[in-house]
Amino acid sequence: MFYSLKGRLALCEESLAVIECGGVGYQLTVSTTTVNAIGGKSGNEVLLYTHLQVREDGLELYGFETKAELSAFRLLIGISGVGPKAAMAILSLYTPDKFAYFVATEDAKALAKASGIGQKTAARIVLELKDKISKKEMTGIPSAMDVSSAALPKTSGLLAEAADALMVLGYTRGEVQDALRRFDSTGMNLEKIITTALKYFNN
Repeated sequence: MFYSLKGRLALCEESLAVIECGGVGYQLTVSTTTVNAIGGKSGNEVLLYTHLQVREDGLELYGFETKAELSAFRLLIGISGVGPKAAMAILSLYTPDKFAYFVATEDAKALAKASGIGQKTAARIVLELKDKISKKEMTGIPSAMDVSSAALPKTSGLLAEAADALMVLGYTRGEVQDALRRFDSTGMNLEKIITTALKYFNN
């Protein structure tokens, strides 16, 4: 129903933002990550991507500063036992690239640090999201990246892992390939590759 809201940021505080659009103030539940991104823009125009959650007792609108965070949220609430509150807890503790990194590296312990997320739930998140990516499809990624001849063999492996993580966030294989071609990843660690690629998606 709502894809995004663009308007004046009237209020931004812990887990809450209000955007005025056409004389109407829309209240959105937001993560700490989004608060940190827009908190200093009160009174200015901002754009938030949105998700409308329908509940028995009403409607709740969630807002996200990037498409990557929105994608991560939707993936999380699609997992049995993970509701919007738990999803926001994870995205308040970790940025989308950190979240994708922990899923790609199967680090359930890191995800379990979020409020309301137990070790079993964290393990389920890793299992279900990793299963959404076809390893068979990803085998051709490194050679398609036009990696510099100076790059170490390890770098090619990291590109495949980075592609895994980016696809966890909902980007297609073609989008991932295009983003990873745009910069030289030589010398970067996995987290830096993911973070850099996300900048190209959000531009």
